[in-house]
Amino acid sequence: MTTIEQVLSSLGLELPPIAAPLAAYSPAVRTGSYVFTSGQLPLVDGKLVMRGKVGAEVSAHEANSLARICVLNALAAAQTVVGDLGRIQRVVKVVGFVASDPSFTGQPGVVNGASELLVEIFGERGVHARSAVGVAVLPLDAPVEVEVHFELKS
Repeated sequence: MTTIEQVLSSLGLELPPIAAPLAAYSPAVRTGSYVFTSGQLPLVDGKLVMRGKVGAEVSAHEANSLARICVLNALAAAQTVVGDLGRIQRVVKVVGFVASDPSFTGQPGVVNGASELLVEIFGERGVHARSAVGVAVLPLDAPVEVEVHFELKS
């Protein structure tokens, strides 16, 4: 059986170290058979990759790539409460927030970066419900923030 780490490796990806919370919250919480991640920013080595509004300083293509980074951070957060990511039965829901220029309306395309990566990693188990929301500003002036809800195997 292929592990999540093997799938990530085949995609040229690896889980990052868990980012320290920016405020008073836990990066992920398990309740029953579900894991909820807090909103994850596109941090690499603890630093925000890009700043600004999508449709102004950040292109939709760049933001789509940033959403993928957010998913890797969400998986790292989930791993802290689950241990083995192979215990994930399915991805239930993704909520993507896009700091948008007032004229930008391509939020779904940006959050597709997160959704598509989850399907690449989990296959059919990665297909999920989703919200893609445009907002005025995100923490640290991040262009994208993604939270993920997982269901665990019994």
